[in-house]
Amino acid sequence: MAEEYNPDIVSVIDEDGVEHIFEELDRIETDSSRYVALLPVYDEAEDILDDDGEIIILKVEEDKDGETYLCPIENAKEFEEIQKIFEERLSDLFEDADE
Repeated sequence: MAEEYNPDIVSVIDEDGVEHIFEELDRIETDSSRYVALLPVYDEAEDILDDDGEIIILKVEEDKDGETYLCPIENAKEFEEIQKIFEERLSDLFEDADE
């Protein structure tokens, strides 16, 4: 019997108060930080066709009250390192799925 696919859905509210829905593809934790790789989820077929399929990588941060925020990675070197890790992990995941 085939395994049922249940994606992890994440709702993110941007600085303008607009809600965006994403599928969480993967998450990693380093010695100093946590990161997530997200793919936008759309309700409208036209929006799906217009999307470039780019994966969004964000840093997970918590404030002093324990509230969790997803933030862009500002440091270019840090972003490149994390992007490479996600590319390798997701490549391996999708290669396994194809077999």
